[in-house]
Amino acid sequence: MRHIWTFPSFAALSFLRPRATPHPAKSISSPAVLFRTNKRGHGDQHHTKTDWSTPIRPSAIEEMVTVNTSARLATLRSLMKDNKVDIYIVPSEDSHASEYIADCDARRTFISGFSGSAGTAIVTLDKAALATDGRYFNQATKQLDVNWFLLKQGLEGVPTWQEWAAQESKGGKAVGVDPALIASSIAEKLDEDIKKAGGSGLKAVDDNLVDIVWGSDRPPRPNNQVFLLDEKYTGKHMSTKLADLRKELEKKESGGYVLSLLDDIAWLFNLRGSDIAYNPVFFSYAIVTQKTATLYIDPAKLTPECRSYLTENNVTVTPYDDLFQDTKALARMAEGNTTSEPPRKYWISNKASWALKLALGGDKLVEEVRSPVGDAKAIKNEVELNGMRNSHIRDGAALTEFFAWLEDQLINKKAVLDEVDAADKLEEIRSKYKDYVGLSFDTISSSGANAAVIHYKPEKGACAIIDPDAIYLCDSGAQYLDGTTDVTRTLHFGTPKPIEKRAYTLVLKGNIALDSAIFPKGTNGFAIDVLARQFLWKTGLDYRHGTGHGVGSFLNVHEGPIGIGTRKQYIDVALAAGNVLSIEPGYYEDGEYGIRIENLAIVKEVNTEFTFGDKSYLGFEHVTMVPYSKKLIDVSLLTQEEKDWLNKSNEEIRNTTLPLFEDDPLTREWLLRETEPY
Repeated sequence: MRHIWTFPSFAALSFLRPRATPHPAKSISSPAVLFRTNKRGHGDQHHTKTDWSTPIRPSAIEEMVTVNTSARLATLRSLMKDNKVDIYIVPSEDSHASEYIADCDARRTFISGFSGSAGTAIVTLDKAALATDGRYFNQATKQLDVNWFLLKQGLEGVPTWQEWAAQESKGGKAVGVDPALIASSIAEKLDEDIKKAGGSGLKAVDDNLVDIVWGSDRPPRPNNQVFLLDEKYTGKHMSTKLADLRKELEKKESGGYVLSLLDDIAWLFNLRGSDIAYNPVFFSYAIVTQKTATLYIDPAKLTPECRSYLTENNVTVTPYDDLFQDTKALARMAEGNTTSEPPRKYWISNKASWALKLALGGDKLVEEVRSPVGDAKAIKNEVELNGMRNSHIRDGAALTEFFAWLEDQLINKKAVLDEVDAADKLEEIRSKYKDYVGLSFDTISSSGANAAVIHYKPEKGACAIIDPDAIYLCDSGAQYLDGTTDVTRTLHFGTPKPIEKRAYTLVLKGNIALDSAIFPKGTNGFAIDVLARQFLWKTGLDYRHGTGHGVGSFLNVHEGPIGIGTRKQYIDVALAAGNVLSIEPGYYEDGEYGIRIENLAIVKEVNTEFTFGDKSYLGFEHVTMVPYSKKLIDVSLLTQEEKDWLNKSNEEIRNTTLPLFEDDPLTREWLLRETEPY
């Protein structure tokens, strides 16, 4: 039965409003309208090296729109001259360092035509470069027009975007950026690099030049309503979270914490919104001191229930736009301090903007730290963990039903379905389950060669018909009131090639190895990444994306600070009991097929025979309840231990989800077949 939300004020809301898409959004009975955007955090794999200095031209087979950026660049360059700027940086992020952004903040996409979630545009008076990493090489190659160079970050011999900008600044040239869109640490290091290279330094340009170019066509800033998430889902009252934060502030003798990361604010105040597609967050700032808590938000966004809740807990509501004048006032008060005691510094996140740091008075009055709220948020409490388990049971059932339906349509009914048809059907199936809100990212529904494009987004009229004789990769997730899901399964509905089976099994072996790992407390995600890659490495194969990312609790599907991979930040943060993250190795053969197997897992304490060094040990509890593709598994490559793991996992999936299909013989038969013992 379709679950209907009971929040009384939601009937009047267009909650989680979807972006415009080439295919019609579905009509659903819940007032929670589905939300869409681009995904993700993986990476494309190339087997041939391309010279980064070669201008990118549209490919002959154009699956992604290439925008002619000539007029936009000409106008931007005219504005650069007016502002005495020779080079202009256009980051991907908004003023809250959000990975996924509202349409109005997609400045880098507007100026370059590249729509991936990560990348930086650098525009000089006669050149334009787009820097992105291996997650988006294929997409950028297709979307950038002849005006742009592609800087493939991470490849040998390719400069970082900072290095390229510094090199271009030689001869005293000025580099400009909107200070609200760049982290202060990055801005300060870039300023240093520019001056070393012979440039005049980094200049804060307060009026965003791309916004001026965009003009009246720029979408308005979302102003959707915010709602209170009940404690039966959060597991902890806002007052307790504020008290915990204040203990940290007092311990480090901080004057207060200025919050700028949207998911941190949503979690701290137990509020959720829909200003950014797929991410239940809302535009806001907050300042928390030992005695006060102020939420900077458009007051019109708050329901009466939210207002009462905040007032009862001594939270002051102040207009969003007042944040910078208030932080400047704090800086003036600190500078005017006449006591012998030096003023306590205010904390800001190490992801906070250069503009925010400058407003607070710079280094003498500001300390940049890894967000203490982010650290607390990453360790889920028991209510949140149970919510993740329960939401994954419902989500697993939805995926199982979808895969059974898809196979029946393709094989038995000989239906002709494209990738969008499949994605829409999965969305429809998910929407009938309890506590469903919407998708957690745009479904990657990809057949054959499209599965090798990691960030592939099917568009109606420009996508592939699903080929039952080719690999089908589905990477999808949902937002439920009690949890956020993210799961990838790779299937074959016909007879897979031996090379496809081998690649799939090597990826599966990596997934099993990491899922089975036991490691001492204090181990980070960088240290265990090799466990998922080892079987691919032995054959000379690899994948160019991280192995795992943190996941929020009815929050962002990508949540820091934890992760598994080779990024430097994963060295700095140890995994801890209560973390929830993905395990998702893959392999991608350009132009042929792509394979990824992704589960979400909870980090938990485990009992070991010994406790060397008096350390406790950790392991994983996977919560994803979807079978693996029997057709793609080469059983001869599995050890007995790996077969035992598969059998145990399949038994758990079967026993947990089979009761949900009592009136669905098609799905029951599919589930029983796919979970037969090895």
